[in-house]
Amino acid sequence: MIITVANQKGGVGKTTTAINLAAAVANKRFKTLLIDLDPQSNSTMSYVDPRSVSRSMFDVLVSEELSFKDVIIPTAVPNLFLAPSKIALAKLESKLIGEIDGPFRLKDKIKDAADAYDYIFIDTPPTLGMITVNALVASTHVLVPIQSSYFALEGTDDLLETIEKIKARPNPNLQLLGVVITMHDKRTTLARDIHEQIGEVFGDRLFNTIITKSIRLEESPAYKESIFTFAPKSSGAMEYYSLSEEILSRV
Repeated sequence: MIITVANQKGGVGKTTTAINLAAAVANKRFKTLLIDLDPQSNSTMSYVDPRSVSRSMFDVLVSEELSFKDVIIPTAVPNLFLAPSKIALAKLESKLIGEIDGPFRLKDKIKDAADAYDYIFIDTPPTLGMITVNALVASTHVLVPIQSSYFALEGTDDLLETIEKIKARPNPNLQLLGVVITMHDKRTTLARDIHEQIGEVFGDRLFNTIITKSIRLEESPAYKESIFTFAPKSSGAMEYYSLSEEILSRV
């Protein structure tokens, strides 16, 4: 299963979701790969020192000689491996625009390595550009985090339209795995109202698990740890464990 975590709206907990879901699944003894396709490299920095990264996803996606396997590195989490990003990835958009195989570059690169992993998670940038399109073309499923805020559904139509376009041509097997509410403040009436609104829009595609606001979730990447080792008894750890259970039951 190749699961892209995507939302063109920034600040919705996309990277937090990618790094902790990957760790949760790896903790269940599934061989798991996290691909960082965000030029900000936050998924990479959550697990390794970026200064130690010599080759990144940018290198493998622009090089005909470099193999995808050449950039994969282990993390401190057993069963979890990382395909890292660097800021150079920001130049990828301009390099792929106009290329015949532009939308298929990632799919072509990972096909020889995908069978080595039980689950692959892809963290994407907060745009619907060529990088995100590459992720969607290469994936079997897409997971959409939506922040519990007044502007929660802003831009969601554009993302769903992009998913439908990908399904229509380059990747007819792509499925919407589901929507997860993140950064939820259950103390406010507004957050509860937004929860109901998102549920009306997505129905059974909305996961039961809600990710609440958590200082521990914000702190853990700075210590190069997932929430499961940084604060294993925290609400964030319990919620991402619950979300991983729901995801595995759907796929």
